[in-house]
Amino acid sequence: MADEIIKTDLLIVGAGPAGAALACFLSSYGRKGIIISAASGTAHTPRAHITNMAALECLRDIGLDRQCIDAGAAGNHMVHTRWCHSMAGDEYARLYSWGNDPKRKGDYDAASPCDHVDLPQTELEPILTRRAIHTGWTLRFDTSFVSFTRPEPDVIISEVKDNLSGKTYKIQSRFLFGCDGARSQVIRELKIPLIKKPGQGLALNVLLKADLSHLVKNRTGNLHWVFQPEKEHPAWGWACIVRMVRPWDEWMFIFLPPPGADVKGDDMIASNEEYIARVKQFIGDESVDVEIKDVSKWMINETVAEYYSDGNIFCLGDAVHRHPPFNGLGSNTCIQDAFNLAWKLDYVMSRRAGPSLLDTYSTERQPVGVDIITRANQGLRDHALWMKSIGMLEPNLEKRKAILAEFEDKGEVGRKRRQEFQAGIENTGTEFHGLGIEMNQQYRSNAVYHGDEPEAPALPEDAVRERLISSYPGMRLPHAWLNTRKPGKQFSTIDLAGHGRFCLLTGPGGHKWKEAAANASKAVGVDIVSYSIGWKEDYEDVYFDWAKRREVEEDGCVLVRPDRFVAWRSKSMISNPQEKLEKVLRKVLCL
Repeated sequence: MADEIIKTDLLIVGAGPAGAALACFLSSYGRKGIIISAASGTAHTPRAHITNMAALECLRDIGLDRQCIDAGAAGNHMVHTRWCHSMAGDEYARLYSWGNDPKRKGDYDAASPCDHVDLPQTELEPILTRRAIHTGWTLRFDTSFVSFTRPEPDVIISEVKDNLSGKTYKIQSRFLFGCDGARSQVIRELKIPLIKKPGQGLALNVLLKADLSHLVKNRTGNLHWVFQPEKEHPAWGWACIVRMVRPWDEWMFIFLPPPGADVKGDDMIASNEEYIARVKQFIGDESVDVEIKDVSKWMINETVAEYYSDGNIFCLGDAVHRHPPFNGLGSNTCIQDAFNLAWKLDYVMSRRAGPSLLDTYSTERQPVGVDIITRANQGLRDHALWMKSIGMLEPNLEKRKAILAEFEDKGEVGRKRRQEFQAGIENTGTEFHGLGIEMNQQYRSNAVYHGDEPEAPALPEDAVRERLISSYPGMRLPHAWLNTRKPGKQFSTIDLAGHGRFCLLTGPGGHKWKEAAANASKAVGVDIVSYSIGWKEDYEDVYFDWAKRREVEEDGCVLVRPDRFVAWRSKSMISNPQEKLEKVLRKVLCL
């Protein structure tokens, strides 16, 4: 028995957002395998919660977006981020958040058919693991990955341990996926170098039950910065981000020590009674009952792997990018890592693409990892301006009181303080309206055809806040609402693409592209669906948004990969459409 080896094509280590999403996406291609997780079950604390448009588009591709929206808190619960003395006390500032700013609504509507949703990881993971299991995946909790050997390039022998019995056994797979989080054993075994920058300290999560509905009725928001500079504070509880988990009776109080604090000191340890006392100070209403459900600590990291894959072993999610939750990029990037890899893996396994297509996973996603760990950490640094203006960074209590008192001054001193505070608050808008960092990915790899247009368009000056909508190869397919001539429900260009197939979009005068796509599909051996959008074509561009965003003539075309990123485009009709299309497809598929 000890010498028996379980065999599977696909072994995923980790059942969090990256691993479970990968299984879901692969199952949409009919692929099955084994998932192991050292955890005893799905997440028992909320951890990640902001699910953005880019991630929801991926889940929309396999019909899971509706479940996520129904399980999450709707956008009206996410309308603000607030700054206050306590949840019941003085409010200092608000910012519209996550697409709810009336001045930015058009930008968000133009970017995607999806909206942000507040979906705690405790709700997301069961949705993903349930789909994976119901589509044929085997999931083993309480099972740890120990090590692997690679006797042949396509043979990986993993040693795993049943944590309940203590027994080890082996699993043979063709592919291995390290989705095992920030302490990834797969990364350690592969010895993939990590690019680390100095961390920004420690954070303390206190998950609790407390009915605050009477306090947020007119102060709606899912994130609340609470701070009391005029009072002394415990070393671990200098300031707090109060995060809604479920409206409005479940909360995460994220306590932060002051910048530069010794996070290993004894004063970073407290009892539940001390946590409750500090929580009640920040609530500001002694009548509220508080029940602590969980306490955990985490380090604020700025770490990314130098590369994401080694042969037939691929690493995803927090295993390769580790950062604080600012901008809400964590689980969203995990899901998009998986979406990028899944179609490539299926195409290689079915021999519709060359093996080197899999190399483009790391080429495309590692730069994204660099961007998001940088942005998330900068998101935390961006709060320093308002903290300084209101005295939070001053270690001396009397000086903090004096600074706070200056806000009451009606003259120049007070005016300057208030202006500095306002500027500091507005500076954090890059976190709460970071549409660009969420959607502006530009892939440059062998899986994109840049031969006709080597020069990429410049990103907006504020590429964190502003989305560049473009059909340039390597960018997301632009969203535009479409309809049919006869009454029907509107749908997005996003919905025409994806679903495991290539998609070609053209318009009036582009019928030869559709013929070329049908013939190229047979010649290359891949599915290509093609649609014409425009006046009395397959679908109507009733708002003329596609005409404004496609960046090609009516008789041009946009070729879209199965992950809805543009593979190539032609500005207009050409003399040899089929020959060109075949050339592009073979290049993109690494054939």
